[in-house]
Amino acid sequence: MFEGGGESLQARFVAAITQLLVTAWVGGMWMVGYIVTPTLFAMLDDRMLAGHIAGRLFSVVAWIGFGVAVWLLGFMAVRWKRVVLRSVMFWAVAAMLACVVVGGILQMEMAALKVGLESMDVMESARRGQFTMLHGGASVIYLVQSLLGAWVVLGKSNA
Repeated sequence: MFEGGGESLQARFVAAITQLLVTAWVGGMWMVGYIVTPTLFAMLDDRMLAGHIAGRLFSVVAWIGFGVAVWLLGFMAVRWKRVVLRSVMFWAVAAMLACVVVGGILQMEMAALKVGLESMDVMESARRGQFTMLHGGASVIYLVQSLLGAWVVLGKSNA
């Protein structure tokens, strides 16, 4: 995806590290979103605890995604120069970064709804409808980001 022929050893090394970073980000996103979180809710009787752990894991993945996306956009801009803005890969990563930012905002809104509920589950409170709407939006954004991530990991086009 990011490699090219006739490059220096240093350039190939940076491209390889970039590819590993993208794979780690997207793999982590899939692991947390589609394996760990459902497992937490299936195994733990305390849904609040499961949600708290999942929320923390989503935050970690979001921060990793933010850093990797910024790195990757910079990497592509330096590597592809002017043609970068015509690259579908560049815009896919930019869209993933937008998903990270919007998802983070929704995550903060969901956390804010839980403030002051103490031991009460948000799903048993008057805030349930608003929480459900925010959670649904965040889930859709996460799915879009996951699909874009699959495309970026499998992508072969560099411009």
